[in-house]
Amino acid sequence: MNPVRQDALMAGVVFAGGLALLASDAYIHRGRPAALLVIPLAVVCLGVVLRRRRPVVTLALGVAAIVGDLALGPSLGTILIFTDNLYAASLYGPRRLATWLLGITSVLAVVVGAIAGFVARNWAALAIGGVQAGLVLTTPVVTALIIRQHRDQVIAERARAEQVARLAELDRQAAVTTERARMARELHDIIANHFSAVAIQSAAVISRQDLDAASVRKVLESIRENSVRGMAEMRTMIGLLRAEAEDEEPEATRHRLKDAPDLVARSRRAGMDIDLAVSGTPRDLPPAIELAGYRILQESLTNALKHGAGRADVTVRYTSDEVVLTVENPCGADSAGLPGSGAGLVGMAERAALVGGTFTAGPREREPGHSPGTARIWRVVATLAAESQPFEAKLISAEEGR
Repeated sequence: MNPVRQDALMAGVVFAGGLALLASDAYIHRGRPAALLVIPLAVVCLGVVLRRRRPVVTLALGVAAIVGDLALGPSLGTILIFTDNLYAASLYGPRRLATWLLGITSVLAVVVGAIAGFVARNWAALAIGGVQAGLVLTTPVVTALIIRQHRDQVIAERARAEQVARLAELDRQAAVTTERARMARELHDIIANHFSAVAIQSAAVISRQDLDAASVRKVLESIRENSVRGMAEMRTMIGLLRAEAEDEEPEATRHRLKDAPDLVARSRRAGMDIDLAVSGTPRDLPPAIELAGYRILQESLTNALKHGAGRADVTVRYTSDEVVLTVENPCGADSAGLPGSGAGLVGMAERAALVGGTFTAGPREREPGHSPGTARIWRVVATLAAESQPFEAKLISAEEGR
């Protein structure tokens, strides 16, 4: 049931109960018409209707109603319903209000007991009056504070569990990325070896004019064998790379450096405080550059979340011939709980090197004007060329260097 409707239904039930208590003379007679006691009863029941949505208003209505009821009666029904007003204000209202209510109601319980003992001139009356006032005033507030504390603990544990799950997912994604990067490097080496042999043998056939038909045929058969073997190994490796994401589009087109705001937003949802600054004119870059920049940023934010102090500053600067990615985060006071093997830094450096860029990472002293935090920060700087060198040019350069 909707909480608002539930509160309205409860208000109607307790109002009917209060009327029944008035009809059974459950109030102190002071020579006034019993109908007047319906007014504070109705006001305190109105507070029940607003108990979740307006807890402070509920408390104000309850206080006004109990003051009027004490002046006219008092009546048992209004006093009992007033305890729910105190409970709701302490549970749903501001925490500071609940703390103040605990102190105020405790003092009032002692004062009421003292007045009762003074008027009756009897210590028993003091004890009875104090206990009754404590049950009406202090007990609802204490109960609400206990429930509120348990509720806050549940929320904190749930948030902690979600953060641990996000860290585990980030670790899993980092492990998958590292493994796929290793497989991609292996694929590159395999294809490069086979097609280097093809290129060398083809160049030999072209440069040698004195070869007979049998020699040419033998060289061509070797070229074909290397080509077929290279294609077969490439299909096998690509099949492994696509095994976990068969229906997804290629990785190079899925992740781009221009998607840095989305990556930063996801890290913020994981609990990090991140400032992102983009300078220059963002533009489409070659897929290798886009993917390398995206993965370096992703790994840097993962490391900042695991080993940092929960904050990071990200800067992406576009120039005419390069893109500079900078990630800075305060060093955590104690990162022993999440040790790292350094594979992430190696992987980031390797990604930058594969596209002809540079990569540096390490601790440094915090500069004046830097974001508040510890005196030492961890800084990652990756400089990537705006245009990647074509694969054929790399292959030719490698062959010429042999």
